Amino acid sequence: MPEYKTKEQKRTFYKSKAWEVLRQEALVRDNYECQECKRQGRVHVDSTKQSGKRKSIELNVHHIKEIAYQPDKAMDLDNLETLCLYHHNEVHGRIFKKTKPKWDDEWW
Repeated sequence: MPEYKTKEQKRTFYKSKAWEVLRQEALVRDNYECQECKRQGRVHVDSTKQSGKRKSIELNVHHIKEIAYQPDKAMDLDNLETLCLYHHNEVHGRIFKKTKPKWDDEWW
């Protein structure tokens, strides 16, 4: 069974044709919608390609159980879900929420 511990191992996996096919299956299954937004009663769909412009990335296919820890689930469709960039970053702890200042009075 392959390992996905290093950046190079993960990069090779995510560039593979097998991953691209499975990723597309997950997007189709999830109707190109963020599943977390859907659970919250909102809709976030994939962007559309506009002529002459680069298509913006709106959705990621997320491994629910990370491949670094459970490599046997890397190609399991049931271990995948479509998430928008915000929710994907939130799951991975890459969202920093602004905190309210301790004092809300004027600064001179």
